[in-house]
Amino acid sequence: MAPKAIIAPSILSADFSCLGAQCSQTMTDGADWLHIDIMDGHFVPNMTFGAPVVTKIRPHVGRPTTAHGKGTFDCHMMVKEPKRWVRDFKDAGCDLYCFHYEAAVDSTAADSPAGKSDKLTNPKELIKFIHDNHMRAGIAIKPETRVDVLWDILENPERLEVPDMVLVMTVHPGFGGQKFMASELPKVRALRDRYPDLNIEVDGGLGIGTIDEAADAGANVIVAGSAVFGAKDPADVITKLREAVDKRREAGKI
Repeated sequence: MAPKAIIAPSILSADFSCLGAQCSQTMTDGADWLHIDIMDGHFVPNMTFGAPVVTKIRPHVGRPTTAHGKGTFDCHMMVKEPKRWVRDFKDAGCDLYCFHYEAAVDSTAADSPAGKSDKLTNPKELIKFIHDNHMRAGIAIKPETRVDVLWDILENPERLEVPDMVLVMTVHPGFGGQKFMASELPKVRALRDRYPDLNIEVDGGLGIGTIDEAADAGANVIVAGSAVFGAKDPADVITKLREAVDKRREAGKI
């Protein structure tokens, strides 16, 4: 059976005038994780916020007591140079540092904001660096990236170089509120068939109208932004998202 259902509302859709309170309330409403979208204006054509904001909201949500537990801060790093920011986000309270494959194969190995390096990083090296900094590691792929680029990474015998989660984007990263791309679900199914115990996250356009497709494909970590924060009853939406995944798990479809 696949890992448990994990509902991770994206705070990009929250009310930023009371962000800490919204994060706390979302956990009370039944969320497992908070999905925190970090955009640098280079890897994607938009900017959000950085480690200082994560530091400020961390006290509003209890830290997880187990791996992948309730209260996990799932930081989705849509940044051009992901290795630079690992330590800053660890210090800010990040629990799961999810970088993009596309950035990791074409960025500097510098490991601090002011650092310099003539070397390039790579996904395996970056995953180990994240683990060495006592966080879980996730790796994300854009719609235009083939899923089979991940096989070598996921089947690496060096366990510290293997990610704890894969994120399949179901929209183009950079902006919230986009239409769900069902065309990306075969990637999810390929991952689930090949790695039945893997945490597989989907992000983009998820809500009550699209969760069944995502769950049928094998996703167990569900990111939903406006579907949760824009709902009249966020707790009900979170419950329904979870039930959709659990139904497939119990039926052996995930």
